[in-house]
Amino acid sequence: MKKSGRPRRRLRRLVQKNRLIGRWVQHAFLIVVLFLLVLQALFMGMLRFYYYQSVENALESRAQLYNRTMEMAATSDTLSWDVLSRSLIVYFTDKDKMELQVLSADGQILLSSTGFVPAEEDSLPDFSQALTAEDGCGIWHGHNAAGEMVMALTMLEKTPAGGTVGALRYVVSLALVNRQILLLSGLLFVFILLIVFFFALSGLYFINSIVTPVLDISRTARRIAMGEYDTRLKKRYDDEIGELCDTVNFMAGEIATAERMKNEFISSISHELRTPLTAIKGWSETLQMAADDRELVEQGLTVIGGEAQRLTGIVEELLDFSRMESGHMVLRQRPLDIAALLEEAVFLFRDRAFRSGITLEYRPPYGRRNNLPLVMGDPDRIKQVFINLLDNAVKYSRSGDRIRVEAAAMPTAVQVVISDTGIGIAPEELPRIRQKFYQTDAGASGAGLGLALAQEILQLHGGSLEIDSEYGVGTAVTVTLPLEPAE
Repeated sequence: MKKSGRPRRRLRRLVQKNRLIGRWVQHAFLIVVLFLLVLQALFMGMLRFYYYQSVENALESRAQLYNRTMEMAATSDTLSWDVLSRSLIVYFTDKDKMELQVLSADGQILLSSTGFVPAEEDSLPDFSQALTAEDGCGIWHGHNAAGEMVMALTMLEKTPAGGTVGALRYVVSLALVNRQILLLSGLLFVFILLIVFFFALSGLYFINSIVTPVLDISRTARRIAMGEYDTRLKKRYDDEIGELCDTVNFMAGEIATAERMKNEFISSISHELRTPLTAIKGWSETLQMAADDRELVEQGLTVIGGEAQRLTGIVEELLDFSRMESGHMVLRQRPLDIAALLEEAVFLFRDRAFRSGITLEYRPPYGRRNNLPLVMGDPDRIKQVFINLLDNAVKYSRSGDRIRVEAAAMPTAVQVVISDTGIGIAPEELPRIRQKFYQTDAGASGAGLGLALAQEILQLHGGSLEIDSEYGVGTAVTVTLPLEPAE
């Protein structure tokens, strides 16, 4: 089964690569190739235009030179057109470069510098063009009767009276010119092929440098999703891919931490629920067997009532957390006396602190409770914040430590500071202390929701929660509540 699964994975990986390569070919490679082909076509057109224009200019300059010669000779009455044209053919010096033809007035080829009159052609487009042109000149390029690519220029020869006596036709082969154009175009095409080859090679290398890390990221993310939270990616490049690797590694670490906190929360909440339930069950069994012992019954009912209250607190805390997560926590705001709420919270923990050998001090502002301005808020929620903070202070303090509760009025807010000389918080744990389910001491009681709930409640009131702590020295928590009600 393992051997049959490996080819499938390789095939799937190849398909993924081909998809990416296919998109690259469609969106980049083909565009570049089409651009280079268009560039090749433009270059060939410009090259052909340049060479053909050069040949045309050479023919025009030669024709104008011989035309002036013929005009000067034609002023003599002793020389006829036949004599002049025959002498021009005899003394024509560019026979190795072009062919000179003498045409009659009706466009028939009479003489040629090659020594023989070529076969009669179907038409002479350049002669027809010269007849209608103002300057008496016509030019044409195409295939002659022998199938050779040529360029021909015809210049009409006129009498002083303006009549046409004939024409001189200059014909040059374009074979060498076309061969030169094809050679240069071929060199450019080879150069374009090299560009395409190196572009494809570099593109495929670049895509592979992306595909391989992406596949590694995909495999690692899949392993993380399957629960292998210790899996980490190796960062190969210091770029966007490397940043993505760092993000995935960070995500894996955060998921591992959340998973550990979840497991600790389940273990802690199970212990928190089991302890009062065990006490309730034990005392209920004891009371059934000792129903006549009034003192024992009263003691058992007291214990059962206290443990039931403890269970109620745990359930309420979980319900508050659920409301916080779903955004359904509702505030019932009214003017609050913060000093009175502080006194109630301190009173609840004074006996517990005394039994643990901890000194709990509350200093009303300026010695009088009513010196604090009223604050708009939900009294039950604000009291819950103070209770959670005092519970943490007592929980993480030792015998002989001191807890101090102070309140003061600010220009736009009321501040409450709860400080202790307990064990403090380690620097590496301080950034996580407000996260839900997080506990600095895994063996401590509680669900690890106290600070998270307190911060959420204060944010809903428009306030803030600040924690300053030094490990082994103590912790100070500052609660700020604005005087204006939160929207």
